[in-house]
Amino acid sequence: MGGVNDPGAIVARLKEAGATVATAESLTGGRVAARITDVPGASAVFVGGIVSYATAVKISVLGVPADLVADHGVVSAECAKAMAEGVRALLGTTYGVSTTGVAGPDTQEGKPVGTVFVGVASPSGTQVVALQLDGDRGEIQVSTVSETLSALAGIMEAEERSPAGREPEHPGLG
Repeated sequence: MGGVNDPGAIVARLKEAGATVATAESLTGGRVAARITDVPGASAVFVGGIVSYATAVKISVLGVPADLVADHGVVSAECAKAMAEGVRALLGTTYGVSTTGVAGPDTQEGKPVGTVFVGVASPSGTQVVALQLDGDRGEIQVSTVSETLSALAGIMEAEERSPAGREPEHPGLG
């Protein structure tokens, strides 16, 4: 029996819903995508991911507005939101998830190590979870992956309960 951050349960739920997911990762360096694709059958729901470690990639590939970065920085809720929405649009998925933050060892943009933002873009909008995590670089990255999967699972569950959150079905596709 899997918990809310169990990638197997998330893949099963996505399959059942006929939904797809893509990732836009910075501080996690592809670890969210790796956790999802560790699950046999993930190819039915995982479309792809962008590791946007450099700010320029966030802007040029994911479409994060340069003025947003100038105003709020890349370690911000605003950037996490734009990254999640950007990867969802770029790869045409039901859900887009993003991670951005400071894994350490040094502060970034004046923000302390452990400052992390997770974004989840879905048919009903985008939510961002702000985290302040403890630990070394690796521990912060691992915790961020778990928190990202939990956020995705929570939003999927909320949308399953709300008919307004569902995308219209497309007969004949699939």
